[in-house]
Amino acid sequence: MAAVAPAKSVLHSSKPNPHLSRFSTSPSNLINARTTQLAFRPRLIHQAKPTKWVEGFGGLNRGSRTERLQRKPWVVTCTAEGIERAMLIGRRERGGGGGEEAKQLVRVPERFKVVALLACVMCLCNADRVVMSVAIVPLAAQKGWTSSFLGVVQSSFLWGYIFSSVIGGALVDRYGGKRVMAWGVAMWSLATLLTPWAANHSTTSLLAVRAFFGLAEGVALPSMSTLLSRWFPSHERASAVGISMAGFHLGNVIGLLLTPVMLSSMGIGGPFILFSSVGLLWLIIWAYTVADDPRESDFISKSELWLIQAGKSDSPVSNDRFPPLRLLLSKLPTWSIIFANITNNWGYFVLLSWMPVYFKTVFNVNLKQAAWFSAVPWGTMAVSSYIAGVASDSLIKAGYSLTLVRKIMQSIGFIGPGVSLLCLNYANTPTTAAVLLTIALCLSSFSQAGFLLNIQDIAPESAGFLHGISNSAGTFAAIVSTIGTGYFVQWLGSFQAFLTVTAALYFVTTIFWNLFATGERVF
Repeated sequence: MAAVAPAKSVLHSSKPNPHLSRFSTSPSNLINARTTQLAFRPRLIHQAKPTKWVEGFGGLNRGSRTERLQRKPWVVTCTAEGIERAMLIGRRERGGGGGEEAKQLVRVPERFKVVALLACVMCLCNADRVVMSVAIVPLAAQKGWTSSFLGVVQSSFLWGYIFSSVIGGALVDRYGGKRVMAWGVAMWSLATLLTPWAANHSTTSLLAVRAFFGLAEGVALPSMSTLLSRWFPSHERASAVGISMAGFHLGNVIGLLLTPVMLSSMGIGGPFILFSSVGLLWLIIWAYTVADDPRESDFISKSELWLIQAGKSDSPVSNDRFPPLRLLLSKLPTWSIIFANITNNWGYFVLLSWMPVYFKTVFNVNLKQAAWFSAVPWGTMAVSSYIAGVASDSLIKAGYSLTLVRKIMQSIGFIGPGVSLLCLNYANTPTTAAVLLTIALCLSSFSQAGFLLNIQDIAPESAGFLHGISNSAGTFAAIVSTIGTGYFVQWLGSFQAFLTVTAALYFVTTIFWNLFATGERVF
């Protein structure tokens, strides 16, 4: 399906054509432009190797080369990729639609769509977790659970999570993040839907379903990390992680605020049914719009693909075997990441699982008030996650070494929360406590531009597997801290001792990180 114009075309007219004047200084707009659906692609028949453009399409000046081109016809072919931007511009200018033209040519880069969908699924991932942190308060009253057993129920999510981290990371390296993430969302949405049924059936059923839920969610972070490393150039990667993790933390806010309302109006099953349905909707969109690698995408433009590939320090790789575990564990930078993940998860899950209980126990606020006091810190953390990513990318663009940037970000991410938790021991009002927790969580978000990105820095070929190893160690620490908090509260009647232990862990890990972490490739 093609249309052939005479050889004596507007390209070689002696008079400049006003409809093509906009190309006179930028011929590459016509050559490199792409759009989305059908394409009428201009090409020169029998064209020899390209020569340098001197003026443009309004009046070419290429000596004898121009004379040879004048004898060749200008052919327009129809392809299935999209109408060329240049053809659109020319046609719209001839119709006088200058204002509408800009709207037609504006395209959202595909990598922005990928990070938006990842932010949404990370939001859902955390919202599904938090539902149980709120619903457990009426469940504990109904079942007569003690504080120590309440910690066991809270930690049951982590029993499955600890096993899926390593396996999920290795599967991501082998099969790609898109497929593994899709299966993870399908399974954890099913587990979310089954949670209220399991709670009504028996405690054992509840623990089993929550463990299965954790097993499915363990693939989320390795999948996110690998997908972003493939879809974003190095100088944009921290911002992309910041956006995704902002969605992750926003999930806490949504879960903490919506769950009490739905519990009071629809019963325990309401929030679980809602979030599992959202997971199914996301899964349908994900399956048809995202590719594992930008080179496999049907929608990406050539210019965006070039930008992504040119901005990567390492060539894309595809592993068909598991990397040697002994090699990964033989280097101190690996242990820096593992210890950082342990400390991060220790503090994070203590706050995630126990914040509503903390406000209710220490300050005697009701469930809805506790949800609001708990939600505010997570909401501000969503904003600080993006700020941390932008700050990290800005330092890299300014010329600071990757090692220095990672150390700065991680130090802020640990020292800040440590100091805040020590101050929390002296809070006398729920407002003061909420402010200190907000500061702690906001500053802890800088860790994502530290150890979380550092995994891709030191081991780009086996990042999913290394992420799984460190995340499994961090998950074990989260289990200990979540259960330990319950026992500390039951034995001592106070959160203060455990907050002090957590602060000390932050400080020790910061020292180890600054001694042994590196931004250079190790494996």
